[in-house]
Amino acid sequence: MSFIAASAAWDVSAHADFASYAGKFAQWCERARAGGASLAVFPEYGTMELASLLAPAVASDLHASIAALQAWLEPLRALWREQAVRHGLHILAPSFPERQNDGRYCNVARLFGPKGGEGEQHKLIMTRFEREQWHISAGSGIHVFETELGRVGIAICYDGEFPLIARAMAEAGATTLLVPSCTDTLHGYHRVAVGARARALENQFHVIQSPLVGLAPWSPAIDENHGAAAIYGPPDIGFPADGVIASGGIDQPGLVFGEIDPEKVAAVRKDGRVLNHQHWGEQGAMPLAPARIVRVA
Repeated sequence: MSFIAASAAWDVSAHADFASYAGKFAQWCERARAGGASLAVFPEYGTMELASLLAPAVASDLHASIAALQAWLEPLRALWREQAVRHGLHILAPSFPERQNDGRYCNVARLFGPKGGEGEQHKLIMTRFEREQWHISAGSGIHVFETELGRVGIAICYDGEFPLIARAMAEAGATTLLVPSCTDTLHGYHRVAVGARARALENQFHVIQSPLVGLAPWSPAIDENHGAAAIYGPPDIGFPADGVIASGGIDQPGLVFGEIDPEKVAAVRKDGRVLNHQHWGEQGAMPLAPARIVRVA
Protein backbone atom coordinates (compact mmCIF):
# COMPACT_ATOMS: atom_id res chain seq x y z
CA MET A 1 0.00 0.00 0.00
CA SER A 2 1.48 3.32 -1.06
CA PHE A 3 1.19 6.48 1.03
CA ILE A 4 2.26 10.11 1.03
CA ALA A 5 5.14 11.30 3.20
CA ALA A 6 5.88 14.90 4.15
CA SER A 7 9.47 15.88 4.86
CA ALA A 8 9.98 19.12 6.78
CA ALA A 9 12.67 21.71 6.17
CA TRP A 10 11.95 23.14 9.60
CA ASP A 11 12.89 26.80 10.01
CA VAL A 12 14.30 27.72 13.39
CA SER A 13 12.38 30.42 15.24
CA ALA A 14 12.34 32.04 18.68
CA HIS A 15 9.39 31.66 21.04
CA ALA A 16 7.87 33.62 23.88
CA ASP A 17 6.57 30.48 25.61
CA PHE A 18 6.05 26.76 25.14
CA ALA A 19 2.58 27.34 23.74
CA SER A 20 4.16 29.23 20.83
CA TYR A 21 6.34 26.23 19.97
CA ALA A 22 3.40 23.87 20.33
CA GLY A 23 1.31 26.03 18.04
CA LYS A 24 4.02 26.08 15.39
CA PHE A 25 4.39 22.29 15.50
CA ALA A 26 0.61 21.83 15.29
CA GLN A 27 0.43 24.06 12.20
CA TRP A 28 3.10 22.00 10.43
CA CYS A 29 1.22 18.79 11.26
CA GLU A 30 -2.02 20.32 9.96
CA ARG A 31 -0.31 21.25 6.70
CA ALA A 32 1.16 17.77 6.39
CA ARG A 33 -2.23 16.16 6.83
CA ALA A 34 -3.89 18.65 4.49
CA GLY A 35 -1.36 17.59 1.85
CA GLY A 36 -2.48 14.00 2.21
CA ALA A 37 0.48 12.78 4.26
CA SER A 38 0.32 9.70 6.44
CA LEU A 39 3.89 10.26 7.65
CA ALA A 40 5.49 13.55 8.70
CA VAL A 41 9.25 13.68 9.25
CA PHE A 42 10.90 16.45 11.32
CA PRO A 43 14.62 17.22 11.71
CA GLU A 44 17.40 16.50 14.12
CA TYR A 45 17.62 18.93 17.07
CA GLY A 46 14.43 20.74 16.01
CA THR A 47 13.63 20.97 19.72
CA MET A 48 16.69 23.10 20.48
CA GLU A 49 14.86 26.25 19.42
CA LEU A 50 13.19 26.01 22.85
CA ALA A 51 16.47 27.42 24.15
CA SER A 52 15.00 30.77 23.13
CA LEU A 53 12.79 30.46 26.25
CA LEU A 54 15.81 30.38 28.55
CA ALA A 55 17.70 33.27 30.11
CA PRO A 56 20.35 34.48 27.64
CA ALA A 57 23.24 33.33 29.84
CA VAL A 58 21.77 29.80 29.97
CA ALA A 59 20.72 29.65 26.33
CA SER A 60 24.22 30.62 25.19
CA ASP A 61 25.85 27.88 27.28
CA LEU A 62 26.00 24.54 25.43
CA HIS A 63 25.84 22.41 28.56
CA ALA A 64 23.57 24.55 30.72
CA SER A 65 21.00 24.85 27.94
CA ILE A 66 20.44 21.12 27.42
CA ALA A 67 20.24 20.59 31.18
CA ALA A 68 17.56 23.29 31.41
CA LEU A 69 15.62 21.93 28.44
CA GLN A 70 15.03 18.57 30.12
CA ALA A 71 12.01 20.10 31.84
CA TRP A 72 10.27 20.22 28.45
CA LEU A 73 10.75 16.58 27.47
CA GLU A 74 7.48 15.25 28.87
CA PRO A 75 5.39 18.18 27.55
CA LEU A 76 7.03 17.59 24.15
CA ARG A 77 6.20 13.90 24.16
CA ALA A 78 2.61 14.72 25.06
CA LEU A 79 2.46 17.27 22.22
CA TRP A 80 3.90 14.88 19.65
CA ARG A 81 1.59 12.05 20.69
CA GLU A 82 -1.48 14.31 20.69
CA GLN A 83 -0.72 15.59 17.20
CA ALA A 84 -0.15 12.09 15.83
CA VAL A 85 -3.50 10.90 17.20
CA ARG A 86 -5.40 14.06 16.25
CA HIS A 87 -4.29 14.00 12.63
CA GLY A 88 -4.00 10.25 12.16
CA LEU A 89 -0.31 10.71 11.36
CA HIS A 90 2.86 8.80 11.91
CA ILE A 91 5.25 11.50 13.16
CA LEU A 92 9.01 11.40 13.47
CA ALA A 93 9.36 14.14 16.07
CA PRO A 94 12.33 16.53 16.11
CA SER A 95 15.17 14.85 17.99
CA PHE A 96 16.05 15.91 21.52
CA PRO A 97 19.26 15.61 23.60
CA GLU A 98 17.86 13.52 26.46
CA ARG A 99 19.55 12.96 29.80
CA GLN A 100 20.00 9.26 30.54
CA ASN A 101 19.84 7.56 33.92
CA ASP A 102 23.64 7.64 34.17
CA GLY A 103 23.75 11.40 33.57
CA ARG A 104 24.93 11.23 29.95
CA TYR A 105 23.03 13.00 27.18
CA CYS A 106 22.01 11.09 24.06
CA ASN A 107 20.38 12.39 20.90
CA VAL A 108 17.01 10.62 20.66
CA ALA A 109 14.46 10.61 17.83
CA ARG A 110 10.94 9.43 18.68
CA LEU A 111 8.44 7.96 16.24
CA PHE A 112 4.76 8.30 17.13
CA GLY A 113 1.89 6.35 15.63
CA PRO A 114 -1.69 7.50 14.98
CA LYS A 115 -2.99 5.27 17.79
CA GLY A 116 -0.64 6.75 20.36
CA GLY A 117 2.21 4.27 20.07
CA GLU A 118 5.80 5.45 20.50
CA GLY A 119 9.28 4.16 19.71
CA GLU A 120 12.75 5.68 20.00
CA GLN A 121 16.03 5.48 18.15
CA HIS A 122 19.28 6.86 19.59
CA LYS A 123 21.94 8.43 17.44
CA LEU A 124 24.81 5.96 17.37
CA ILE A 125 27.81 7.82 15.97
CA MET A 126 28.57 11.33 17.17
CA THR A 127 29.97 14.14 15.05
CA ARG A 128 33.09 15.94 16.20
CA PHE A 129 31.02 18.85 17.51
CA GLU A 130 28.77 16.55 19.54
CA ARG A 131 31.59 14.53 21.07
CA GLU A 132 34.32 17.18 21.45
CA GLN A 133 32.39 20.32 22.38
CA TRP A 134 28.81 19.48 23.29
CA HIS A 135 29.58 16.18 25.02
CA ILE A 136 26.59 14.33 23.61
CA SER A 137 27.16 10.59 23.99
CA ALA A 138 26.54 7.77 21.56
CA GLY A 139 23.42 5.78 22.22
CA SER A 140 22.93 2.09 21.59
CA GLY A 141 20.61 -0.22 19.71
CA ILE A 142 19.44 -0.39 16.10
CA HIS A 143 15.65 -0.54 15.85
CA VAL A 144 13.16 -1.10 13.06
CA PHE A 145 9.60 0.00 13.73
CA GLU A 146 6.62 -2.06 12.61
CA THR A 147 3.94 0.38 11.46
CA GLU A 148 0.81 0.44 9.36
CA LEU A 149 3.02 1.96 6.64
CA GLY A 150 5.53 -0.87 6.65
CA ARG A 151 8.78 -1.27 8.53
CA VAL A 152 10.63 1.98 9.17
CA GLY A 153 14.20 2.68 10.30
CA ILE A 154 15.75 5.91 11.59
CA ALA A 155 19.37 6.98 11.00
CA ILE A 156 19.93 10.34 12.66
CA CYS A 157 22.04 12.68 10.50
CA TYR A 158 25.67 11.43 10.72
CA ASP A 159 24.43 7.86 11.20
CA GLY A 160 23.08 8.05 7.65
CA GLU A 161 26.64 8.38 6.35
CA PHE A 162 27.56 4.89 7.59
CA PRO A 163 26.25 2.01 5.47
CA LEU A 164 26.18 -0.79 8.03
CA ILE A 165 23.63 0.96 10.27
CA ALA A 166 21.12 1.29 7.45
CA ARG A 167 21.99 -2.19 6.22
CA ALA A 168 21.02 -3.72 9.55
CA MET A 169 17.66 -2.00 9.25
CA ALA A 170 17.18 -3.18 5.67
CA GLU A 171 17.97 -6.74 6.68
CA ALA A 172 15.33 -6.44 9.43
CA GLY A 173 12.79 -5.61 6.72
CA ALA A 174 12.81 -1.80 6.63
CA THR A 175 11.41 -0.39 3.38
CA THR A 176 11.74 3.26 4.47
CA LEU A 177 14.62 5.01 6.21
CA LEU A 178 14.15 8.36 7.95
CA VAL A 179 17.16 10.67 8.13
CA PRO A 180 16.53 13.75 10.28
CA SER A 181 19.49 16.13 9.97
CA CYS A 182 21.05 19.28 11.41
CA THR A 183 24.11 20.64 9.59
CA ASP A 184 25.71 24.05 9.97
CA THR A 185 27.32 24.16 6.52
CA LEU A 186 26.35 23.17 3.01
CA HIS A 187 29.27 20.76 3.10
CA GLY A 188 27.57 18.97 5.98
CA TYR A 189 24.19 18.97 4.28
CA HIS A 190 25.62 17.45 1.12
CA ARG A 191 27.47 14.78 3.10
CA VAL A 192 24.19 13.66 4.64
CA ALA A 193 22.29 13.96 1.35
CA VAL A 194 24.89 11.94 -0.54
CA GLY A 195 24.77 9.36 2.24
CA ALA A 196 20.97 9.23 2.05
CA ARG A 197 21.04 8.62 -1.70
CA ALA A 198 23.73 5.98 -1.32
CA ARG A 199 21.68 4.17 1.34
CA ALA A 200 18.67 4.21 -1.02
CA LEU A 201 20.82 2.67 -3.78
CA GLU A 202 22.51 0.03 -1.63
CA ASN A 203 19.38 -1.16 0.13
CA GLN A 204 16.84 -0.42 -2.58
CA PHE A 205 14.45 1.41 -0.29
CA HIS A 206 13.04 4.91 0.28
CA VAL A 207 15.04 7.46 2.27
CA ILE A 208 13.47 10.64 3.63
CA GLN A 209 15.76 13.48 4.73
CA SER A 210 14.41 16.30 6.90
CA PRO A 211 16.79 19.19 7.70
CA LEU A 212 16.86 22.08 10.14
CA VAL A 213 17.24 25.43 8.33
CA GLY A 214 17.78 29.02 9.40
CA LEU A 215 19.62 30.96 12.09
CA ALA A 216 19.33 30.74 15.88
CA PRO A 217 21.74 33.28 17.36
CA TRP A 218 20.55 32.47 20.89
CA SER A 219 21.87 28.90 20.69
CA PRO A 220 25.49 27.91 19.95
CA ALA A 221 24.17 24.38 19.31
CA ILE A 222 22.00 25.34 16.31
CA ASP A 223 23.20 28.85 15.49
CA GLU A 224 23.39 28.19 11.73
CA ASN A 225 21.56 25.53 9.76
CA HIS A 226 21.51 24.57 6.08
CA GLY A 227 19.80 21.92 3.98
CA ALA A 228 16.90 20.86 1.79
CA ALA A 229 14.09 18.41 2.44
CA ALA A 230 14.05 15.44 0.08
CA ILE A 231 12.67 11.99 -0.56
CA TYR A 232 14.87 9.49 -2.38
CA GLY A 233 14.51 6.04 -3.87
CA PRO A 234 16.80 3.69 -5.77
CA PRO A 235 17.44 4.82 -9.39
CA ASP A 236 15.75 1.77 -10.84
CA ILE A 237 12.50 0.50 -12.37
CA GLY A 238 9.47 2.38 -11.08
CA PHE A 239 11.54 5.22 -9.59
CA PRO A 240 12.92 8.44 -11.11
CA ALA A 241 16.10 7.96 -13.14
CA ASP A 242 18.12 9.95 -10.59
CA GLY A 243 16.31 8.46 -7.60
CA VAL A 244 14.99 11.85 -6.47
CA ILE A 245 11.28 11.44 -5.77
CA ALA A 246 10.89 14.96 -4.37
CA SER A 247 13.22 17.75 -3.28
CA GLY A 248 12.87 21.24 -1.90
CA GLY A 249 15.19 24.20 -2.39
CA ILE A 250 18.33 24.75 -0.33
CA ASP A 251 17.45 26.58 2.89
CA GLN A 252 13.81 26.91 1.81
CA PRO A 253 11.51 26.14 4.76
CA GLY A 254 8.40 24.10 4.16
CA LEU A 255 7.12 20.62 3.50
CA VAL A 256 8.10 18.39 0.60
CA PHE A 257 5.61 15.66 -0.33
CA GLY A 258 6.27 12.39 -2.11
CA GLU A 259 4.78 8.95 -2.60
CA ILE A 260 6.26 6.02 -0.70
CA ASP A 261 5.40 2.61 -2.12
CA PRO A 262 6.74 -0.48 -0.31
CA GLU A 263 5.53 -2.65 -3.21
CA LYS A 264 7.93 -0.85 -5.54
CA VAL A 265 10.71 -1.60 -3.08
CA ALA A 266 9.77 -5.28 -3.10
CA ALA A 267 9.66 -5.26 -6.91
CA VAL A 268 13.14 -3.81 -7.47
CA ARG A 269 14.64 -5.99 -4.73
CA LYS A 270 13.23 -9.02 -6.55
CA ASP A 271 13.70 -8.05 -10.19
CA GLY A 272 15.39 -4.66 -10.63
CA ARG A 273 17.92 -3.77 -13.29
CA VAL A 274 20.43 -4.38 -10.52
CA LEU A 275 19.98 -6.28 -7.27
CA ASN A 276 22.06 -4.37 -4.73
CA HIS A 277 19.93 -5.59 -1.84
CA GLN A 278 20.36 -9.26 -2.80
CA HIS A 279 24.01 -8.96 -3.77
CA TRP A 280 25.18 -7.16 -0.61
CA GLY A 281 26.51 -10.35 0.93
CA GLU A 282 28.80 -11.04 -2.01
CA GLN A 283 31.16 -8.39 -0.64
CA GLY A 284 31.98 -10.81 2.17
CA ALA A 285 33.31 -13.33 -0.34
CA MET A 286 35.91 -10.86 -1.57
CA PRO A 287 39.33 -10.36 0.06
CA LEU A 288 38.43 -6.89 1.31
CA ALA A 289 40.79 -6.85 4.28
CA PRO A 290 43.63 -6.59 4.25
CA ALA A 291 44.03 -5.08 0.81
CA ARG A 292 47.05 -6.21 -1.20
CA ILE A 293 49.51 -3.47 -2.08
CA VAL A 294 50.48 -3.60 -5.77
CA ARG A 295 53.30 -1.36 -6.92
CA VAL A 296 52.84 0.37 -10.27
CA ALA A 297 55.87 2.42 -11.38
